[in-house]
Amino acid sequence: MSNTIKILAPVAGEVINLEDVNDPVFSQKKLGEGFAVKPSSGKIVSPVTGKVIMVAETKHALGLQTADGVEVMLHLGIDTVELDGKPFDLQVTANSEVKAGQQLGTMDLQAIKDAQKDDTVILAITNTQDVLAGIDLSLGTKAAGESAATITLKQTKSAPAAVNKNENKYQTTAREIVKAVGGADNVKNVMHCFTRLRFTLNDNSIPNDDEVNNIKGVIDVTRANNQYQIVIGQTVEDVYDELIKLLGPEYAGQGEATPATPAPEANQTIGGKIKNGFFQLIGVITGSMMPVIGLLAASGMLKGILNILTNFCHMSTASPTYTIINAMGDASFYFLPLIVGFTAAQRLGSNPVIVSIIGGFLIYPDLVKIYASGKFSYYLAGVGINANFFGIPIHIPQYTYSIFPMIFAAWMAAKIEPWIKKWMPVTLRQIFTPLVEIFLVGMTVLIIVGPVISFISTGIAKVLQWLLTVNTALSGLIIGGLYQILVIFGLHWAVVPIIANDIAATGHSILNGIVSVTMIAQGAGALAVWFKTKHNPDLKGLSLSAAISAAVGITEPAMYGVNLKYGRVFMTSSLGAAIGGLVNGLLKVDMYGFTGSLIGFPSFVPKAGQGNPNNLLNFWIASIVTIVAAFALTYFFGYKENDADSPKTAPKKKNLADL
Repeated sequence: MSNTIKILAPVAGEVINLEDVNDPVFSQKKLGEGFAVKPSSGKIVSPVTGKVIMVAETKHALGLQTADGVEVMLHLGIDTVELDGKPFDLQVTANSEVKAGQQLGTMDLQAIKDAQKDDTVILAITNTQDVLAGIDLSLGTKAAGESAATITLKQTKSAPAAVNKNENKYQTTAREIVKAVGGADNVKNVMHCFTRLRFTLNDNSIPNDDEVNNIKGVIDVTRANNQYQIVIGQTVEDVYDELIKLLGPEYAGQGEATPATPAPEANQTIGGKIKNGFFQLIGVITGSMMPVIGLLAASGMLKGILNILTNFCHMSTASPTYTIINAMGDASFYFLPLIVGFTAAQRLGSNPVIVSIIGGFLIYPDLVKIYASGKFSYYLAGVGINANFFGIPIHIPQYTYSIFPMIFAAWMAAKIEPWIKKWMPVTLRQIFTPLVEIFLVGMTVLIIVGPVISFISTGIAKVLQWLLTVNTALSGLIIGGLYQILVIFGLHWAVVPIIANDIAATGHSILNGIVSVTMIAQGAGALAVWFKTKHNPDLKGLSLSAAISAAVGITEPAMYGVNLKYGRVFMTSSLGAAIGGLVNGLLKVDMYGFTGSLIGFPSFVPKAGQGNPNNLLNFWIASIVTIVAAFALTYFFGYKENDADSPKTAPKKKNLADL
C-alpha cells in the first residue's frame, strides 16, 4: 500500500481549513479530517482515483473509496439537502469507477446562493481513525483537479488493528457496521427497538447483506419499512451507543425508526390511503412511546405496590412515605408530554429539545392550575372557556399524561423548522429559531389542538353517558371494545370527570367498572404474547412486565410496547375487552373507587347495606371472562412468533409495525 495519496481540489476556488467551515459537524471534524473549498466554479471533479460508493438521493453528497481503503466524502454546500437536488447534476452513480480529476458533475452556485445556502464544498476522510497517519494541506486558490492535500497513510494494514485492539466488542461491531452501510454520509439516522438497529439510509443499495451478516455480533439483516434493519439481540443498546459515538448525536434516535414512505398516491385507493395513514400514525405513536415503555412499566408496578400498602397495610395517604413513593410512581406519567415530545421529535425529525420545552410549557404548574380550578367563564360549542390570550377566549385542557398533542407538536415543528431556516439569517438562528418555533407550535397546540381534542372528548363523553342510560350490557360491549382507542389519542380525559362526578354524587360508577375491564384485557393480550414467544427474550421480558403493569392499572406499557406494535394483538385484546364489558354490563358490576384492574378489586366491595352483595364476585367473573377471551383470541389469532424481531433461524413475516 502506498504511504501517501494526493487529494485533488474537487472544485475550483479557495481551499480552506475545515475549522473555518460554518457547520459544527464538519468544523469539529466529527466526520474526519479534510478540507473545504469556497467554489468559484460549479464544475465538480473526483479528488481521488477509486470507486463511487454512495450518491445521496438529493445529490448534495457522494462518497468515494480508493484502492487503499481511504473513504472520501464530498458534501456540496451546507444545508443543501433541503434543495431536493435541484442545483446538482451528477454524472456518476454508486459503483462507478472514477479517475482522479475526472468530472463528476456540476453544481449551480447561483441557485444555491439564491436559496440563501452556503455553497462551500467540503471534503472529509470518513475513516480517518483507521487509515490516516497525517494530512498536509495546500491552502489558497486552486483549480479544479489541482493538488490540495497530501495524506499519509498508516504504514501497514495491521496498524488499524493495533488501534482497535483495545476496542470492546460493541465498539468493533459498531465500527464495522458503519463501514458496511456506506459510512456516515449514507446514514440519515439510526434508531433501535428491542433487538434491531434500524437505519434510514440515503442509498439502500450500498450495504451488502452478506457482508453485514458476517460482522461479529450481527444476528441477521432485513430490509423492511423503508429501513435497513440489523438484528443484534439483547445487546442492541450497547452497539447503538457506540454507533452514536462514531456518527455523532445528530444521527441519534431512541425509538422506532421513521415510518415507511407511503405508496405513490396515484397507486392508492381511498381506502388504501386511509389504511396507510392510520398505520403510519400508529407507527409514530408506538415509536415515540417505545423508549419510555420500561419506565412506565416500572412506574406502574410501583403504583401497584403503593395500592397494596394503602389497601392492605393501612398506609396513610397523608403520610410523607406515601407522598414520596407516589411521586416516584407518578413522575414519568405527569411529565409524559415532555418525554414524548423528545422521543417524537427524534422520530419525526424536529429538534427534540425544543419540542420537549413545548411539552414543559403545556404542563407548567400555573397552566395546570387553570384547568384544575374548574372555573369557566362560559361555554362555547360545549367547551368551557377558562382563559384568554390577548383577549381571545381559549380553553386550556389537561395535558399531563397526554401524548397526542405532543406528537402533533413534533410533527408541526418538523414542518416549520426548514421554513424558518429558509428566511432566518444564519447568525440569528441559534436564538431566534427556538423562539419562533416554541411560540408558533406551543400556541397552536394550546389554542387550537387542545380545544379541538377537548371538544371531541366532550362529545364522546356525552355519547357514553347516553349509552349507559340505554342498556348496560350494550354499553359494556361498545365501551369495552373502544375505550382504549380513546386512550391512544388522549380522548379519554373527558370520561374521567364523568367517573369522578358519579362517585362523588352516588358513591359508585358502572362506567369505571367497564374501564377497568379494558385494562385487564390489554394485560391479558400482553400475557398471551409472553406465553407464545419462544425465541425473543427481550419481547418476552417486556410482555410479562407489561402484563403485570396492566394488572395494577397501568396499560401504557402493554399498549405501546406490545399490543399496538403487533397491531392484531391490540385488536384481539379489545375484542376480549368487549366480551368482558358485555358480561360486566349483564351482571351490572359497580365500582366504588378509582383504582381499577385486578389490583383494584377492593374498589368493587360495596359498603354494608349498599349495592349488590355479590358485586365483588361478579367483578371476578367478568374479569376471568375478560382474561380468557383476550388471552385466547390473542394466542390463536392475534400473534405469531415470527411477528416479532427474532433470529434468522425463525421464518420471516411482515407485521403491522412494518407496513
